Amino acid sequence: MDFANKQDMLSRPVAAARFSLFGSFQLLAPDGSEIIISNRRARAVAAMLCLAPDEPIDRDHLSRLLWPGRFEAQARASLRQCLLDLRKLLAAADCELLEVSRSRVSLNGGSVRSDLTDLENALADGNWAQATTLLLAIGGKQILDQLHFGEDFETWLAERRQSIDQRLQISVSDALAKLKASGNLADHEKLLDAWMVRHPAASRVIMAGRQSGRTRLAILPFASLDSQDDQGYFADGIVDELITTLGQVPQLLVAGRTSSFQFKDTNLSLPEIADVLRVSHLVEGSVQRQDGDVRINVRLIDGQTGFESWGYVYDGTEDDIFVSREQVARTVTKELCAALELDIADHDVRRMTDNKAAYGLYLQGRALTRRAIGDGVLETAIKLLEQALEMEPEFAECWTALAEAHVYTAVFTPCLDKLGEAERMAECARKAIELSPKQGHAYAMLGLYQWTRNNAVGALDLAFKAYELEPENPAVVMRLGSFLLYCGRTAEALPYVEAAIDQDPVDGRNYAMLCAAHLNLGNIDAAIDAGQRMADLGQPSLHLAAATATSGDRDLAMEQYQKSRSLMNSVIFAPAGMTPMAPEAMDAYWLLAARGIHSGDEEARQQYCQVLEMLHATLPDPCDPTIVWPAVWMGYAPMVFKTLGQQITPPNMVGLMSLWADGEPIRQTRMHPEFMDFARRIGLVAAWEKYGWPDLLPAPSPPN
Repeated sequence: MDFANKQDMLSRPVAAARFSLFGSFQLLAPDGSEIIISNRRARAVAAMLCLAPDEPIDRDHLSRLLWPGRFEAQARASLRQCLLDLRKLLAAADCELLEVSRSRVSLNGGSVRSDLTDLENALADGNWAQATTLLLAIGGKQILDQLHFGEDFETWLAERRQSIDQRLQISVSDALAKLKASGNLADHEKLLDAWMVRHPAASRVIMAGRQSGRTRLAILPFASLDSQDDQGYFADGIVDELITTLGQVPQLLVAGRTSSFQFKDTNLSLPEIADVLRVSHLVEGSVQRQDGDVRINVRLIDGQTGFESWGYVYDGTEDDIFVSREQVARTVTKELCAALELDIADHDVRRMTDNKAAYGLYLQGRALTRRAIGDGVLETAIKLLEQALEMEPEFAECWTALAEAHVYTAVFTPCLDKLGEAERMAECARKAIELSPKQGHAYAMLGLYQWTRNNAVGALDLAFKAYELEPENPAVVMRLGSFLLYCGRTAEALPYVEAAIDQDPVDGRNYAMLCAAHLNLGNIDAAIDAGQRMADLGQPSLHLAAATATSGDRDLAMEQYQKSRSLMNSVIFAPAGMTPMAPEAMDAYWLLAARGIHSGDEEARQQYCQVLEMLHATLPDPCDPTIVWPAVWMGYAPMVFKTLGQQITPPNMVGLMSLWADGEPIRQTRMHPEFMDFARRIGLVAAWEKYGWPDLLPAPSPPN
């Protein structure tokens, strides 16, 4: 080539190609069409160069990484042919971006764009909305997730991944500092939440920093000084509006409804309540109705002293208060934040319904759903919510509440039609989203339904969508954490589980997730603490027993497992369709189960495995959690595959999170030769391919 032609080529603008580096590698031509690189080593060369477009790679180094074990001359020849094929392919797509010399290979940096460079540029340019969108799209995907060429290549790639993550960590930290300094707290929170999805290892540190800078607040149930409202539903509605509205203030961390409403009738002092809820301030109040007039008293309480530091009174008529209750919540929020010296922006307040009767039924139904346990409780809740929807069919929040009541029916009652309840839950959730697309909790429940359809990818997609919409709703945050636990991505799940519990610390059911997460990560003492907290809050100590057995104290584990017997018919129930046992028979059964699961005696284990086989063959629901959970804890792989592999239901899916403890005998299921077929059948493999492989399983190497 003569000098003039070479100069002409150098001066000609090079069209930009686009690369996707997070997850599976992809290359798009300037016209947007995908360039298929069928040679996987040619694809690896392009991908490796894209990680640092301005840094050439030594040809000998490339040949050693991509052709390990070959003679040096053979590896060089293979690289030479690979580069020739790649250049031809790129040239045909008008992508002359490969630069090759005798010793090095590089890319024309100016002609390369990727999801990584787009993200770094958005952070550098202060384009916070784009950076947040890109981070959410990337999610938890690893860089170049599907490339495998031996140990040396894995080491090289791990170093590059670490370097890039460190670079992004610095850029995001700088961006968050700028946003906080400028007072742009809305974009600060959005970017922070997106980064927590991307970088779970830093999530706890970031989350702790975020929460330490926020005022922690709990809104206690208001007293109802009203003979018309003997159950306090009108007062509860005011509290509900305040929790929702105050929860939108970035400078506040508001305790969840479940924990706050635990203190509706309590003998604890205000400082004791503040200590249990881990808050610095409490809001309490009262609602009084008389002859159509309403007075709302609101008081801000210092959590340490129990003294009132601010008070506010709102007077109006009953109709005024009901129709403008959103404005009441907005007004109280502004006054309260002024008292706390917080400068807040005005927030959109959800609009629910103007139908007083429907709203009252909704509040009653949701209160019963929150309670969940008790003879006929959920059945009554569903009837009340359905009556509300007959009066007001476009009441989106009521559809979400009805969806939750149906899934709770499947989980907390001896229900034979678990899949039917899941179907009804999904129908209600879809209706809620149709009426109000910002119903994050409804998306989370649709995710539960996708698990029953063996669509783990769809479940995670919906959980992340729910979190994007309602990152301050502890129920939504816990759903995302639990779904990640089910997939074996425990390190990523733990910050979400901890965040949900931090905001809603008196919901005992959530501690099962925390116990399992710590057990999976080998944090045995922390797992025992979480399990004990669950038991202290009146929940079954089954997960505590699993953690204790892993610690080696099998006698105590058996004792803890048997203690759950005392909660029979109050918190846990016998399998649906099972004839009630006499007390003596029930005691014998729980002793048999405790020995089989936690004694470590192989004969006792085999005996209980036979019992599970009998239950599987005779119970109306052969996939009942009373079969699934013990099978998981005993590492009884054939039964796990016959139950969870046959049908996942809302109550039995919790067993998935316990598959990932790296101890005996639980690990026997994961080590079973049929485990990967099982994982593929229930959709786990597809989820791993999109969101990353579980902590305890390396991604498989593709065939040569």
